[in-house]
Amino acid sequence: MNAQAPSRNWTLTSKISLFAGTFLLLSLLSVGATLWISWELQGGAGAVNVAGQLRMMTYRLGVSQAEGDRSRMSREVAQMQAAIDLLRNGDEARPLAVPWDATIHARFADVLRQWQILKPRWSAAAATSMVPRRELDRMVASVDAFVRSIEDRLDFWTSMLHTAQMAMGGFVLVAFMAMLFLAYLHVLEPVGQLARGVESIAAGDYEVRVQVDSSDELGDLAQGFNRMAAQLRAVYGELEQRVQLKTAALETERRRLLALYEVSALVSRSGSLEELAAGFTQALRRIAQADAAMLRWTDDTAQRYVLLAAEGMPRGIVDDERCLAAGACNCGRSRPGDGAQLVRLHRPGQAAGTTVLFDPHTDEACVREGFTTLLSVPVSLQQRLLGEIDLFYRAEHTPDPAQHALLDALAEHLASAMEGLRSAALEREAAVARERTLLARELHDSIAQALAFMKIQLQLLRSALRAGDPQRVETAISELDAGIRESLADVRELLLHFRTRTQEQDIEPALRSTLQKFQTQSGIDIGLEFNGRGQPLDADVQVQVLHVVQEALSNVRKHAQAHRVDVRVQSLPRWSFSIRDDGRGFDESAVLDDAQAHVGLQIMRERAAMIGASLQLRSTPGRGTTVNLELPQTLGAGDDAQALPAADTLH
Repeated sequence: MNAQAPSRNWTLTSKISLFAGTFLLLSLLSVGATLWISWELQGGAGAVNVAGQLRMMTYRLGVSQAEGDRSRMSREVAQMQAAIDLLRNGDEARPLAVPWDATIHARFADVLRQWQILKPRWSAAAATSMVPRRELDRMVASVDAFVRSIEDRLDFWTSMLHTAQMAMGGFVLVAFMAMLFLAYLHVLEPVGQLARGVESIAAGDYEVRVQVDSSDELGDLAQGFNRMAAQLRAVYGELEQRVQLKTAALETERRRLLALYEVSALVSRSGSLEELAAGFTQALRRIAQADAAMLRWTDDTAQRYVLLAAEGMPRGIVDDERCLAAGACNCGRSRPGDGAQLVRLHRPGQAAGTTVLFDPHTDEACVREGFTTLLSVPVSLQQRLLGEIDLFYRAEHTPDPAQHALLDALAEHLASAMEGLRSAALEREAAVARERTLLARELHDSIAQALAFMKIQLQLLRSALRAGDPQRVETAISELDAGIRESLADVRELLLHFRTRTQEQDIEPALRSTLQKFQTQSGIDIGLEFNGRGQPLDADVQVQVLHVVQEALSNVRKHAQAHRVDVRVQSLPRWSFSIRDDGRGFDESAVLDDAQAHVGLQIMRERAAMIGASLQLRSTPGRGTTVNLELPQTLGAGDDAQALPAADTLH
């Protein structure tokens, strides 16, 4: 037993891991060796190139000395010294390194000796006598010997690389053969035995057994197969009874699924809390086969339980328990996550045995009606108790975990449905609030502005009447008539369309029309400048932009006392709108501190937020006000757009 214990540790996973780890390690070592040799070869090739340049540099120095160009000689001496230093130290930034050995060191030392002899004679200060050609040839010969020694060394590493590659190929072939053999020995053959055993079982031979030769996972699987075959042989005679039991279990599951479908359909078609509570209580009583059912709801404090629906319960108990305090009876003691709880009801003074005792008066009322068992199911959502379902039985009720799980699932459906009804109600309230806010904005942007304009015209009319100026009176009356017509048109549009008019297909004609209307009504000069022709704005975005511009102009007309307004539109790289007046301005801090009192400014910000734009307001007392509206970046706005600046003044 002890001698076989170590073999049990060698599972199939351990064997595969050992083989794969060994193969991976050797593969990595082989790859690492080839990579290292390749690096040496690349470094040596770079060194050969640099060393070969020494020959050219030597002759070039000789030519430069013959020409007497000392400055060029100085540069070439520095270049040759740098090349020698590069060969000595190598370059980590690129594969350049001399593959040193004893021969290469000796040849390089000879190159250095020749260089030390020639370098002082080539310096700019001492370059007075010519270096003989034989000394140049001696230097070049030393370099050639150094290059040949490097090339010999590279030939050696090339042979080593070929040898390593051949060894790697042989290793892969051997590893593949070993893998096939081990796979057959430890996997394919045991699996084949299991497959033959399965075929025998399928043919009805329950006496078949699989030989167990290993203690790994396949050995455990073979032992499990043998146990399965023995169990199949044992239960073969009881197969019909087992099928009947399974059929009964499937029927139970089918009924539970039908119950879930029924409750889901009830939840989907219920339009009110009362309809949902009544239908759910009735359905749950039938599903649980209870004699009576009650659905109670509670608030976040779980201190009071309100009766939403009752089915099969006596009228007296229903009337007495419309609202109960938590803990006043067996009801109201559920907690989230506890699941269904079974309570045995009893009379006062009755031997309880293992029964948990609660309020005797409530127990007496339930027992008086013939109930013996209470099944309490908590209704919770995300660990928050919302209420409970109480099921009453007159006959003895046996706990059924499967039924309790079904009731818990149905209670979760109920909680989700209740929360859905609550969310729908809140959504309806939010929709009404949004509609009211939108209506308020539309009234402010249309009717309120028109009324403010007519108020100004009335003041002008009074002034003209007092001055006895018929022309000004006629002008004011005409403006009032136009304002009333505009207000009627706005009211009709609010009633029919409830949106801003957008007959124009582009922002430019729509904006020109708006500014022309403002200039006519206010008498303030308008300057409009368009820069660029970007991607057209969406209709919804254009409506909000026009509303912001209208509101800014309305503020100029009512508060700024301006003589001129300049509107600048920039469409590239993104749309931006700037409205600047030369009015009296105001203190920005005062407006920010009392933002709630400035409805127009608040509406402008809300409209900008609706389209993801940013709104900035800058003003200085006595120097006018600027409103900047900048839209988010539009995709493709600048792909084929052309900047076409244009500036004009509306008169």
